[in-house]
Amino acid sequence: MVYIWNDPSEVPADFGPSVVTFGNFDGVHRGHQQVLSELIRSAHRSGAKAVAVTFDPHPAQIHRPEQAPELIMGLTDKLVALGEVGLDAVLVVKYSLDLASLTAEEFVQQFLVDCLHASRVVIGHDARFGRGNSGDLDTMKSLGGKFGFDVQVISEFGSEGYPLHDDGGLGRRCSSTWVREALQEGDVATAGAVLGRAHRMSGTVVHGAARGRELGFPTANLSADATGLIPADGIYAGWLVDKDGKRWPAAISVGSNPTFDGVSRQVEAHVIDRPKEAVEDFDLYGQAVVVEFTQRLRGMVAYRGPEALVEQMRLDVIQAHEILTK
Repeated sequence: MVYIWNDPSEVPADFGPSVVTFGNFDGVHRGHQQVLSELIRSAHRSGAKAVAVTFDPHPAQIHRPEQAPELIMGLTDKLVALGEVGLDAVLVVKYSLDLASLTAEEFVQQFLVDCLHASRVVIGHDARFGRGNSGDLDTMKSLGGKFGFDVQVISEFGSEGYPLHDDGGLGRRCSSTWVREALQEGDVATAGAVLGRAHRMSGTVVHGAARGRELGFPTANLSADATGLIPADGIYAGWLVDKDGKRWPAAISVGSNPTFDGVSRQVEAHVIDRPKEAVEDFDLYGQAVVVEFTQRLRGMVAYRGPEALVEQMRLDVIQAHEILTK
C-alpha cells in the first residue's frame, strides 16, 4: 500500500525516517523509474521509508503558463504510476508563487526534514531547487550536513540506454520531452518504450454523435476533460480498461471525423472481440475508463463517403486484432 498525502499536514508526526527524492515526474518514464528504484533499494537497506515529493500543478503552469508543456498524464494517473514503482508514500505539494519564494534551505527544512524526517535525499547531479533555482547539489550536501541527512547522487538522471529497434540501436536519454515529441508525431510505440508501458488517457465515457454505432462500429467516447496527452490524429491499436479493471482490445480513433466534416478532436475506442452475448448489453456510458495506445495504424483520412469509411474501418479492426493478439 502506498500512502498518498495531498498536504504536509496529512503526514503522521511519527513518520520516518525516510529516503526522499523530489520532482515533477511527468509520465513517470523509465528515467524516473531508474531513480525511484535506486531510492527504494536505498531505503530498504537502511530500514527507512521510500518517499517521492511531487508538485501540482506543474511549476511551468504557474511561472509561464503560455509556454507550459502539455502534461503526459494527469495527477491521478501519475500517482497510480508512482505507486506501481513500489514507493511507500508520495507527498503532493501544491505549487504556488508562495512555495516558489522559499529559499533552498526553507524548502528542505519544511518538507524534507520537519515533515518527512529524511535520513537521505536522492537527487540528480543537476538538480535545482529553492527560490530562483538557487539550490544545487552542493547546497543539498551542505544542508545535509546541517540537518543530519545523507545525499545520494544519481549521476545521470534516467540515462540508461534502451534498445528501441531490432538492429540494436540505442535511443537517447529518457525524458518527458522525448515522450511528448513521440506522442505529437503519433509514435505511441516509441512513447511506450520510453515510458516503460503503454501511454494512457483517462476519462469518462460520454455520448457522442453515434455515427460509429450507425456504421456498425460503436465507440466509447472520452469526455473533453479526459487527462493525458492526446496523440496525433490517426487510428491506433490499443486497449480499453473498464471500471472493473477488465482490459478490452480496441481500435482507437483520434481526430475530428473529417469524413463528416467534424471540427472538434475526439478520442473514441471501438472495443473488438467482445463475446456475442455481451454485444447488446455492453454499456460504458458514465464509466471512468482508461485508454492505452499500443501502435499507430494510419493517419486520419477524409473518405468520399460512409461506404469507403466502413471498409477501411473493417481493415483497421483486423489489423488491430492482429497486433494485439501477438
